[in-house]
Amino acid sequence: MKMRKLGKTSIEVSALCLGSMTWGTQNTIDEGHAQIDVALDAGINFIDTAEMYPVNPVSAETIGRTERIIGLWFERDMRREDVVLATKHSGEGLAVVRDGAPISAQTIPEAVEGSLRRLKTDYIDLYQFHWPNRGSYMFRKNWTFDPSGQIKANTVSHMEDVMGALQAEVERGTIRAFGLSNESAWGLGKWAEVAERVGGPPPVSVQNEYSLLCRMADTDVAEACVNEDIGMLAFSPLGAGLLTGKYQNNAVPPGSRLSLNPDLGGRMTPRAVAAVAVYLGIAEKHGLDPVHMALAWARERPFMTSVIFGATTPEQLDLALGAADLVLDKSVIEDIDEANRSHPMPY
Repeated sequence: MKMRKLGKTSIEVSALCLGSMTWGTQNTIDEGHAQIDVALDAGINFIDTAEMYPVNPVSAETIGRTERIIGLWFERDMRREDVVLATKHSGEGLAVVRDGAPISAQTIPEAVEGSLRRLKTDYIDLYQFHWPNRGSYMFRKNWTFDPSGQIKANTVSHMEDVMGALQAEVERGTIRAFGLSNESAWGLGKWAEVAERVGGPPPVSVQNEYSLLCRMADTDVAEACVNEDIGMLAFSPLGAGLLTGKYQNNAVPPGSRLSLNPDLGGRMTPRAVAAVAVYLGIAEKHGLDPVHMALAWARERPFMTSVIFGATTPEQLDLALGAADLVLDKSVIEDIDEANRSHPMPY
């Protein structure tokens, strides 16, 4: 398993990261613990979660359940030092967490303490802001995104304000590093500039959606990552399961994400189905499993630090782990590039 530095830190993370967002709804405690055991045995040391998890669906009754499952694993195995743990502050827009309060210097200590308590740990390796207070174009909002209502002075003031709270947590030893999620290139640059100017932990990662089907990060976000030394963490690298091929020909496997979310969060479109068919054809042409191809391609992008994948069955986990050491031939990359030109932004 390849290991990579997390941004400007000395923290090393595996190039594949185990996602946990189904633990507590689609997966039981025992299943979540089994996934951690298998992943660590395979060389993964990086686990990503969030205070709002599990999903499918997010509800007031289940929020925090995933963190509690991970905490019970730490309590059982006493292997905290073997894991680089990432979690997230939900922030504005999710009413079931702190009544949808935005990220602020006031909410950070409360959110950190809640995660520490559920995770049964004294520290969080990577503490991420799940959504920018000002909003985001992620999750298909790019089609109607309009930043003209943003007030730059308010955004900068917010960043300056929370930097002090983050630095206090660093000094207290509760967080080791700070990351972002669903963030833009402008946001990444501004966070980096504010951290340098006022003091505080610089952003060392950004967790955005990225896959063969969602390549918005290829230009501006990629450039910001490289120049600001911010590591990209890709979520949904399999397009919420689309790139496995299991949803082709109108198939809806029982218990699958599509059976719980009929449009896969706006991803299930005729154009996406057509694009998936092309990528499945590339995998077949080169004798590759499409899951391995999709994960290996994302893993080796020049701005990528780690690729976050999730699994609901042991078979899915084993399949994903098979991509750990795969290196794609130049001919595969060329076919993928041509497919992207023919099927850009399929959702």
